[in-house]
Order: sequence, then structure tokens, then C-alpha cells
Amino acid sequence: MDWKNKPKSFWKDKLKPIEYAVTQESGTERAFSGEYWDKKDAGHYLCVCCGTPLFESTEKFDSGCGWPSFFAPKKGEAGAGDDIEYITDNSHGMRRIEVRCKTCDAHLGHIFDDGPREKTGKRYCINSASLKFVPEDDALKAPAAE
Repeated sequence: MDWKNKPKSFWKDKLKPIEYAVTQESGTERAFSGEYWDKKDAGHYLCVCCGTPLFESTEKFDSGCGWPSFFAPKKGEAGAGDDIEYITDNSHGMRRIEVRCKTCDAHLGHIFDDGPREKTGKRYCINSASLKFVPEDDALKAPAAE
């Protein structure tokens, strides 16, 4: 399926308003307001739009920032982060690196260099509204997004 060329009406019908604002308009949910910022359950974090697996709970850590934080993306067949696209973001008077889903171009959040030094040193600061959590036990039976 060609996820990148879906019309805005498709996404408005498919997504909740906050999911649409974050993923399609590069918005940001308020800190400490998202569903997953403090989730500690074992499982997988998928793109809320297309269902692409992006992060694992084993790479999640509590950064104290109020958004889900990961020190690395999920490792795909080609390597870590091959389902994530990195884009220079100079908005709001800052220079940051935006992370987007490579499959559907959904805005996920940003990456910073203040993550756990003993791991990667990276912090993927991701909006809960851009993710769908699948518990470890349900991972094999989770259908792909449509």
C-alpha cells in the first residue's frame, strides 16, 4: 500500500484529532499528557498511521521529559532505525533532527544527544499520539494497519 500519497481526508477519517495534529501537521502533544510517556509494559511501539514497528519497550527509558523516550529505534532487517527518516528541523528558532516514519511519512518527534551514555547517548523523544502500543503477548497476532 502506498501510505505516503494518502489524501488528508483519509488520515482525518482514520486518526483521532490529536493523532492527526501530531502525525500529519507535525504537532506536539503536551508533556506528561500522552498515553505512553510512563508506560513500562513489555511490548512493541508501532506507527499509529501505518502499523510499521518503530520501537521496542526494551529500548525505552524514563528521561523525565514527559514524552516516551527511547535510546534506539527497532532493529529491522537492514539495521537499527531503517524504518525511521531523519530530517533537519529549523523551526521555532532551534536546530533539531525530526524523526518520521519512513513508510508513511508521519511525524513522530525529535532525536537529541542527551540519552543514556551507556547505551547510544541518543534520546528519541516521541509523541504518544504517533504510536500504537502492542503488548508482548499480542505481538504475533497484531494485524497490520489499514
